[in-house]
Amino acid sequence: MSNLKFTVLRTDPSCKARTGILELPHGPVETPIFMPVGTNATVKAIYHEKLKEIGYNLILANTYHLYLRPGMEVMKDFGGIHNFSSWNGNVLTDSGGFQVFSLSGLRKIDEKGVTFQSHIDGSRHIFTPEKVVDVEHIIGSDIAMCLDVCTPPDIDYRAAKEAWRITKNWAERSIKERNSIEDFRGNLFGIVQGNFYEDLRRESAETISSMDFPGIAIGGLSVGEEKSKFNDFLAFTASYITMEKPRYVMGIGSPDYIFEAVENGIDLFDCVLATRMARNGTVFTDDGPLVLKKAIHKMDHRPLDENCTCTACRRYSRAYLHHLVKCNEMYGGMLLTEHNLTYLYNLLKRIRKSIEEGTFLSFKREYIARYYGK
Repeated sequence: MSNLKFTVLRTDPSCKARTGILELPHGPVETPIFMPVGTNATVKAIYHEKLKEIGYNLILANTYHLYLRPGMEVMKDFGGIHNFSSWNGNVLTDSGGFQVFSLSGLRKIDEKGVTFQSHIDGSRHIFTPEKVVDVEHIIGSDIAMCLDVCTPPDIDYRAAKEAWRITKNWAERSIKERNSIEDFRGNLFGIVQGNFYEDLRRESAETISSMDFPGIAIGGLSVGEEKSKFNDFLAFTASYITMEKPRYVMGIGSPDYIFEAVENGIDLFDCVLATRMARNGTVFTDDGPLVLKKAIHKMDHRPLDENCTCTACRRYSRAYLHHLVKCNEMYGGMLLTEHNLTYLYNLLKRIRKSIEEGTFLSFKREYIARYYGK
């Protein structure tokens, strides 16, 4: 039923870093790749056309938010998210599991699904694994994530085991629901859980890998744990996930986390960090984050980055961008968002080139040393 094709092109001789081509309903995607987050069918502060111009052909949207607003009646009327938003590239939809998890006191999880209150108007809803698949089918997701139980980093073993048990059952039910929909054209990915317990992580990774999913996501990381713990459990979990399918780590977007993921053979990752930083006046550069609110930029005639091709770097000085940020002008957020997404897209091009040349680990060391001033 899957219409996804994944081809590994090159693997670095010194680690698991790899390049590939992910063929999806709305065109091919080169991997490894960062995916901009467009929660409400829009990546904040940037035109769809500009995303395409940069080179992106896969962005995220969120099932929870789209289900509540604009709602499935609107999505049905427009024939899905692509027509509704005039985005002709691919869309991956998160299941909404993390958003529901974040609601804390406004939700209840049991065997059947998740009962929650809308953060918009307090109305009560239920997400079952079947309903999430149905909603993602209406949305027209090119990659659809199945419903899982996301857990915080400090829960005990018994609670983590129960969350994984429910996640496994929901995964089985999600596949069954997908198979019951004759014209389901998306690609349903499974999600590995298990919290920070090695036996649960291994069991989850091996089980989800063996199921009828065309791709595998690693969930439950980057949820507040220390960086060293993230690194350890990413490497451990990835070692038990099949290399035959595309592998996705949810919720990472800073250069150090990206390099760590790529080194462990991860193909896809996403995060709101790049766009959120930009709207707050901070941009990525090879020499580390540049905070434009600082007075040091007030008289600076230089561009953000002389090697960058974004509008901000081609046309404007740091002084002007500092002015826009200090005045809270929307144009500042738009320019800096374009810069950060251009920067990450080009960083992944550089990473892919280093893998093709067999120099990924040396590139990682040199980049991290410069970026963090070590």
